[in-house]
Parts: sequence; C-alpha cells; structure tokens
Amino acid sequence: MPAGDAGRGAAVSGDGFAPALRDRAAGAYWLVGPDGLRSRLPVRRWHGAAEVTTAPVVARCVGPTLDLGCGPGRLTAALTRAGTTALGVDVSARAVALTRARGAVAVRADLFDPLPAEGRWAHVVLLDGNIGIGGDPVALLSRCRSLLGPAGTVLVELDPPGAGSWQGLAHVLSGRDRGPVFRWARLDTEAVHDTAARAGLAVREVFRAGRRWFAELPAP
Repeated sequence: MPAGDAGRGAAVSGDGFAPALRDRAAGAYWLVGPDGLRSRLPVRRWHGAAEVTTAPVVARCVGPTLDLGCGPGRLTAALTRAGTTALGVDVSARAVALTRARGAVAVRADLFDPLPAEGRWAHVVLLDGNIGIGGDPVALLSRCRSLLGPAGTVLVELDPPGAGSWQGLAHVLSGRDRGPVFRWARLDTEAVHDTAARAGLAVREVFRAGRRWFAELPAP
C-alpha cells in the first residue's frame, strides 16, 4: 500500500488505500486515474495467501528482502516461509498488524524516511502496482537503489506491454464512497527501461507469470 506525506514532492496520501485494508468484503474497490478511467483493485487477492504467480519473485529473493508497501503481508509471509529474512514496510498501522498476524515481520514507516539496514538489503520488492508509490517511478526506484547492498536488485511488478505509463492524481472509489486524492503512477514493461536507467538501475530481465509481468533491476 502507498506511503507518504503530502508535504513531500514525491509523496502520496497514506490514507488512499485504507478502506481496502479495513474490509475486504465491502464490495468492489476501484482505482480511478487522472483521466477518469478506473481499474478494479484485487482486494481479495491482497488479503489472501500468496498466489502461484508470485513464486518467481520469491525464488529470486536469495538474501534479506524489503517488501515495500507490503499491505496485508501475503508476500512478506511467503518470503518468510521460504526461509528468507524479510521485512514488510507500510504506512498503514492496519497493514502492519495484518502482516504480523501472518507471522511475518513488518514496521510502520514511510519508505522515503529512514528505514532499517539501509544500503544492506539484497532485494527490494514492489508488487501490486506499488511502482506507483509517490507518483514518480524514477524517484521511487532511486530510493530503492539507495536501500540495496552490493549486487542487490529491485523486483517490480509492471503493467503489460503496450499499456504505457502515466503519472498524476488518483483516488479509490467504493460504491459512492470516494477516498482522498493522492499521487500515483503506472509503468509498463516497455517504459521501465528508460525509467530504470534514469534511476541508476539496469533491466536484467522482464518475465511473465500467468497474466502478471515483472522485472528484475540490478544496479549496473
């Protein structure tokens, strides 16, 4: 889930996704972008167990791993079960509580603020659209790079080829309830190359699992 403080340039409202964390059975949740188009949020998936499609990501995490915007913690828990030292990070107290209830470790923090073991993580993970955190993928990936140790990588979920990219204001809609506006972004498998380079990262591999797309980004 997104983190941030509206007073910071790359930040995003920490309350934007809060309703989807509170109640997974409350109906459909939609992310509404700056053009008014909406995409359904997979809230039930977030609250469930880690899907088979996350297995290739888990397999690539062979050292201490930071799960940024961990939400209810299904990936942090999967990493922990796989024997990986993993830490979930989320601005939401509810998300942290849900992650800990799964038996995983999580801290409540804004990812742009100081975090434990900066510069020593083997991997940083951004799943479920979390490349959008802060509304500036270059700034976000630059921050991720600063968290990595030598030979570390960022593992990021992307939109499919041809989906393009955008940055702007978004909000979550559920029925007639509209959440607060926050900065958000989308990035596809083609746009990631230039974005990664601008953040001081390379693209080692773009890979697909089911209908989902991911990339592995090492520091060059």
